[in-house]
Amino acid sequence: MFRIITFEREFGSGAGAIAAQLADRLGWKLWDYALTEEVAKTANVDCSAVERCEERLDSRLYRLAKVFWRGSYEASAPLSNAQAFDTDHMVSMMQQIMEKIAQEGKAVIVGRGAPYFLRDRRDTFHVFTYAPRAEKIRRLRELGKSQSEAEELVETVDRERIAYVKHYFDADWPSRALYDLMINTAMGDENVIATILNTMRLMEEKSQARNPQIRGVL
Repeated sequence: MFRIITFEREFGSGAGAIAAQLADRLGWKLWDYALTEEVAKTANVDCSAVERCEERLDSRLYRLAKVFWRGSYEASAPLSNAQAFDTDHMVSMMQQIMEKIAQEGKAVIVGRGAPYFLRDRRDTFHVFTYAPRAEKIRRLRELGKSQSEAEELVETVDRERIAYVKHYFDADWPSRALYDLMINTAMGDENVIATILNTMRLMEEKSQARNPQIRGVL
């Protein structure tokens, strides 16, 4: 039944590492930085240009300037790919790329609006990870962030995600109704992975009981 797993997450909750371990366990493809690379390749821009747009809105100044550019002589001036690439372009491309990934299946996708793009697919299992503030800071410190940097990132990144989801999907973040499982990662990565796999199996078994002709993949 399930061919795709998406991860949405509070920043610092460890979803990237957990998703990587889960993908390795299942033998599925991990779409985390690989998704950034795919968008960059499609748009013919550097990965850094994509990273600036991921899960955050363009600056208010940029969006205001963009309105004026549309009606000015600058609109006819040639732009480099990097200059022309913005969050609007990225979201449009992401929709197409997500659909391609979903068609291929056996994919673990981290963030980038995946649960919203794929919300109508019955073969997709959606996970949301969260953690206490101290746990998120601890994880970020282990990744080499300073205490002050970790605290600032925990305070600011999720606010950007809230604005991004509201603007592009007209939804609140996190949209609890989207997720099959919301889990506190303070329980440890291995326990989180076990809980995800067990929940998927239980949901598949329940679905098969209702529809015996459906066979699971786990």
